[in-house]
Amino acid sequence: MSFPIELTAALTGASVNQLRRWSRAGLVTPEIRPSRPMLYSFRDLVALRSVCYLRSEVSLQKVKTAFSNLSEHDLTEHPAAYRFATDGTTVVVWNEDRFMDLVKNPGQFELVTINDVYRSFTNSSDRVVSDFEHPRENLSVAPDRIGGWPTIRGTRVPFDTIADLVADGDVTADEVPDFYPTVSPSAVADAVSFQEEVEGLAG
Repeated sequence: MSFPIELTAALTGASVNQLRRWSRAGLVTPEIRPSRPMLYSFRDLVALRSVCYLRSEVSLQKVKTAFSNLSEHDLTEHPAAYRFATDGTTVVVWNEDRFMDLVKNPGQFELVTINDVYRSFTNSSDRVVSDFEHPRENLSVAPDRIGGWPTIRGTRVPFDTIADLVADGDVTADEVPDFYPTVSPSAVADAVSFQEEVEGLAG
């Protein structure tokens, strides 16, 4: 599956201009097609989600330093293969059973907290598990809202209600607000994406 730059921006939280700049800088270059029209792989989306999350807590320079330091520690797989976290001052990566600081003191290991567990991680079957509280940017999980069932962020609308609404093509993402005024087209894309992941796990 390939993702055009606009859909990538919707799923990752980066702007189209940021994606282009980060590609030119070599931070995350589209795996499928690096030139216009740029096409991203799903692995790229996972890596970009990590960049966007980290960038919300630390400077872009620290994120770039962290990514460039991966190879210094023989972590040479696609960045999507790794789980990152931050305490607001540095960036760490999950390596086997510990976190390794990639910015302040590369090589230093830190303990895992419950917050780290709630963030995206790779399970024992080597499957990437979505962030628990936000399986997609526009989806949210809260135990006091519909029993923890994933909903469109900021609403009580179940994600699968929206995914089912557009499934047969009779209703487009742009028309969904006619039925659910609080659901944006980008939220529809996230609901469909998550539904596809869920259905994929059923087989």
